[in-house]
Amino acid sequence: QLQVTESGGGSVQAGGSLRLSCVASTYPRRSYMGWFRQVPGKEREAVASFYMGGGSTYYADSVKGRFTIRQLDDKNTVYLQMNSLKPEDTALYYCAATDSRGRLPEIQALSVAEYAYWGQGTQVTVSS
Repeated sequence: QLQVTESGGGSVQAGGSLRLSCVASTYPRRSYMGWFRQVPGKEREAVASFYMGGGSTYYADSVKGRFTIRQLDDKNTVYLQMNSLKPEDTALYYCAATDSRGRLPEIQALSVAEYAYWGQGTQVTVSS
């Protein structure tokens, strides 16, 4: 069973940057790896996703132009570069992966329900 592990959370002031990393236990060639976030009392929401077999990327409107998801050369790792952070970006950030299903439409690639494998989460706190 695929496992994903996040790292890189922390605290930063508004306008600052953080990079989150996610390592998969094996190369999920036909899967999406995505980042999601959740604050207490709210539903988990999509941030960004990346198709490991071809590099398609999708972003939530709230992070477009500020966040970038990329795959590292080792293939098993994706990172989320977060720039121009805002206090409203404060959340527990989760990395997740879909089953090996091939390409999906954007709406599915950014849907919590499509992801079968989840990390434990890493906290990001942005202070004003």
